Formats: sequence, structure tokens, C-alpha cells
Amino acid sequence: MTTFDDRERSEEARFRHDQEIYFKVRNRRNKLLGLKIANDYLGLHGDDAASYAKDVVMADFERPGDDDVVQKVRADVTAAGKSISDHMIEKYLEQFEASARASVKAE
Repeated sequence: MTTFDDRERSEEARFRHDQEIYFKVRNRRNKLLGLKIANDYLGLHGDDAASYAKDVVMADFERPGDDDVVQKVRADVTAAGKSISDHMIEKYLEQFEASARASVKAE
């Protein structure tokens, strides 16, 4: 085995690890967003809030980027007769990404 092969395997392993971390952080961030929206805007608590948070996490798999999550949250809040701006949702996403990243790193 050559040094090049070892380096290639090392890079592949690091890439795989980085992708796993990214996936965990993103899902945890979306879950935190879902819980925040459920509690503060939709009046959901307990199992209902947890179920809504799972729906927000699943919404992220529809398209690349955050647009699918932002649209889902905005539509759900509007359907509940309240309003929230895209800017506010994006602000929550930034806030929760930082705490999700810290939480994943602590594992």
C-alpha cells in the first residue's frame, strides 16, 4: 500500500465524519426550531410539540437549503392565525445552529 492510498483513505474517513457531524447538527437545529415554534407560536406542548419538531426535521429533506424548513414553519404559523417573518425564522436557525453544534461537539 502506498502513502497516497493511506492519505486517500484518511481523507475519505474525515469527509464521512464531517458529513455525519453536519447531518447531526442540522437535524438538532431543526428540532430546536420546531420545539420553539410549537411552544411559542402554535401553543403545542409535550408530545404534540415533539411531534411537530419531527415534522420540521423531516421537512428539511424535501429540498437542499433551508427554504423548505422556512416555508413549512411560516405556513404553519400563518395557519394558526399568527405571523412570523422569514428573517425571524432565519435568526432562530442561526441561534439554534450554534447551540446544536456545541451540543454535538460535547457528545
